[in-house]
Amino acid sequence: MNTEQFYPLFLQADKVTIDSRKVGKNDIFFAFSGENFNAATLAEKAINEGALAAIVEQKNFENQDKNIFYVPSTLEFLQQLALHHRKQLQIPFIGLTGSNGKTTTKEIIHAVLSEKFNVQYTSGNLNNHIGVPLTILSIKPEHEMAVIEMGANHQKEIEFLCTIAQPDFGYITNFGKAHLEGFGGFEGVIKGKSELYDYLKNNHKTILVNENDPIQLEKNENYSPKITFGKENSDYNFEAFSEEHFVGLSYQTYKAVSKLTGEYNFTNLCAAASLGLHFEIDFEKIKKAIENYTPTNMRSQIVKKENKTLVLDTYNANPSSMTASLHNFITFEGSKTIIIGDMLELGEESQKEHQNILNLAQDLGFDEIITVGIHFKDVNFSKNSFENTIELIEYLKLNKINSANILLKGSRGIALEKAIDFI
Repeated sequence: MNTEQFYPLFLQADKVTIDSRKVGKNDIFFAFSGENFNAATLAEKAINEGALAAIVEQKNFENQDKNIFYVPSTLEFLQQLALHHRKQLQIPFIGLTGSNGKTTTKEIIHAVLSEKFNVQYTSGNLNNHIGVPLTILSIKPEHEMAVIEMGANHQKEIEFLCTIAQPDFGYITNFGKAHLEGFGGFEGVIKGKSELYDYLKNNHKTILVNENDPIQLEKNENYSPKITFGKENSDYNFEAFSEEHFVGLSYQTYKAVSKLTGEYNFTNLCAAASLGLHFEIDFEKIKKAIENYTPTNMRSQIVKKENKTLVLDTYNANPSSMTASLHNFITFEGSKTIIIGDMLELGEESQKEHQNILNLAQDLGFDEIITVGIHFKDVNFSKNSFENTIELIEYLKLNKINSANILLKGSRGIALEKAIDFI
């Protein structure tokens, strides 16, 4: 079985899934097995429940009469099928990566472009070697554009994802101190994320450039085609403003106020607005998209709880995003408590970076500083230092936070959002 042979059957399917619990009628089930689980054992059950086909990597589970097909690697077959599908699609693909703000930027870009086009885009954070193929395979004939988020924590990952997604446009949100362990330091981050630039340049595709970012500016100074924003002489020039806690964007005579907090989200709005203008979307519609977009993914999300304002940013954290969040939060009016969780995947830099963030928090003068995780525990010797979120919750059950504003910021693995009900 190869991708060309299988492709006509794929075109008949409603969707592709790797989760046996989500297999529906007329779906294709890819049986991904783990160390302790053989998903191929569920292939026949999926067919019996209405799946159109199943892909397994154990020969003895193959049953072509039932559309259960053997391949040497379900992962490689998924990726090859996605690449074959991508080659048939004659619509613009926008690829984006970066250290911070990828998912928020992707969501806003989708909201803006959807004012004019039928856009398919990465669901949640399905942005890796499995998620990108699944997103591509979800693109149907009615879609007119695709927005593909690409994540990485090692060199060559973005390069590989580009070979599958083959973006026509690309944007790197920023270069920050994220996944330092895997990338081999900050210079490694720049090199790894810039693999998107390398693909776009080698294939004469369009790069979206924030000209206020010196790294983006330098790397794309003499390149064309590109779309630029940030400077007075850029293709598009926007001004930042804030309204209460929310970041806004002004363009010519228009003003759009988002439901996002943090100055760092201004460039995310600029990127989406620039693409909207490039694709000839009226700014009235761009304004509508920006103002209607409501974050619900624990990224720069403001939640009112009784008489308190909670800022939820618990999906990811690294030194760059943590620094930006703390500087933003200190501008809030009224008393302020921060609950900050460990920043993961920092390798040898971990203790130094956690100490730097703790020092910054103390220098900014928050009313209360609470840290969660073993890395902060190594540098924070106060009574408000907890090894995990379970310990934090036990503390919160007995100790009420009286501050008017509370920030929760930490890496996904710390799961600070579990503490919200106890605040």
